[in-house]
Amino acid sequence: MSLSLRQIRYFIATAETGKVSQSASTLGVSQSAVTEAIKALERETGVRLFRRHPKGVTLTYEGTQFLQHARNIMSAVADATQAPRRARSDVSGSFSLAVTYTVAGYFLPAPLARFRRAFPGVDTRLHEMDRSDIERRLIAGDIDLAVILTSNLRNADRIETEVLIQSKRRLWLSANHPLLQAKRLSLGDIAPEPYIMLTIDEAEKTALRYWQRAKLRPTVAFRTSSVEAVRSLVATGQGVAILSDMVYRPWSLEGDRIEARAMPEVVPTMDVGLAWRRGARLDSCAEAFRDFCHTTYNAAGVRTL
Repeated sequence: MSLSLRQIRYFIATAETGKVSQSASTLGVSQSAVTEAIKALERETGVRLFRRHPKGVTLTYEGTQFLQHARNIMSAVADATQAPRRARSDVSGSFSLAVTYTVAGYFLPAPLARFRRAFPGVDTRLHEMDRSDIERRLIAGDIDLAVILTSNLRNADRIETEVLIQSKRRLWLSANHPLLQAKRLSLGDIAPEPYIMLTIDEAEKTALRYWQRAKLRPTVAFRTSSVEAVRSLVATGQGVAILSDMVYRPWSLEGDRIEARAMPEVVPTMDVGLAWRRGARLDSCAEAFRDFCHTTYNAAGVRTL
């Protein structure tokens, strides 16, 4: 069997909420990611785990049995990952952690909450700033650690990084968009469409790099630093966007539906990771956070969203 902790976590969330869309929103991933994970589990187990109906899903008899085992698995994993940290319960003090806007809003809250529960004696001093400022202050020694988009790093010779998640970028469309009928999408299919360009965390620069590699340009109809604005404009059919699953939600603030479709490999993942000054000796608090992230995301095999 090739079951993953990610699949099991998505299964449990869906079983508890009774809705794929709600579990996806709670997990901070796309609805398609949850659906794919459940289908993979059903293939591996050889049974249907859920009954689908218009209002959501309910567990089958086999699904109810699997849920008990799934919870036992996650409890065992939690015990295993907490065991090394219990030996370090005496760690106390503080460290500085810098994050970019996207990381602060869409990635950091859950792992930071878990870290603070595991290390109650450690004070995490948070700072939100641009990626360029983060690099400068890491190199200067003003900041201990950072969580950033590692693909945009400019001082790789002076900053060391470790990727924590690789979040797929997908095409966002309104619920009745004609491109939803396409069996396979390319950047060439999307180029004529009005494009809503997100600008925060150098998103526009990243997007233009892969468009230029394909020798194409998007037809930019609007530029914005607001993810919610992108959501609303896409959901109401005023344009399309290519953004990461990490920031995807299936509904706009007004309640309009947003669909996401897979893109070819020419569109890279959005990589989020830890960063620290190369050669720096981290104190016990910063090292505890780095080890915690390594255990949570790498040792558990959670590489994608």
